[in-house]
Amino acid sequence: MDDGTERSRLIARISEFQRDLGRAFAHARSSPLFDSNLTMRQLRVVMILAFHGPQSGQDLARRLGVGLATVTGIVDRLVNHHLVERHEDPADRRVRRVRLTDHGRRLADQVIDAGMDQFRALLSCLDLDTLRTLESIMDKLRRAAAELCADHAYQAPGPAARQPASPGPRHRQGH
Repeated sequence: MDDGTERSRLIARISEFQRDLGRAFAHARSSPLFDSNLTMRQLRVVMILAFHGPQSGQDLARRLGVGLATVTGIVDRLVNHHLVERHEDPADRRVRRVRLTDHGRRLADQVIDAGMDQFRALLSCLDLDTLRTLESIMDKLRRAAAELCADHAYQAPGPAARQPASPGPRHRQGH
């Protein structure tokens, strides 16, 4: 089996494991996701704001891959749920930014924490050697994810696109 074939097989198998873990935890009906009346797009906006801070409508539209009119409707509904609020951008009064309210921040924190509680419970079932190995693997995954995000942001259209963390070609193997 060549490296490309084995890599594809391993990625498929690991993806199956990830899906199985998601299914195993889906039974936890205590998740704030199940208590929320939000659509997936509304929840995405809440999480974007939680991770990236206040955003303009244009920023949200770009991140969601939708038009500004669609974002306006999503934000209107989130304002009605008291999860976000609009405010004037202090740097440019023509721009209205969207930010989480305290209620929105609590919801985002609950979503993040619920997943972490389940993950910690799973990790507590593992022996110390496995945890050490997993720590090393997770560090490599985190670095690869940061690199992918930097690559994606670099290629994103518009002035908000960031430059890559380091110039030159990226090598993903051997991290």
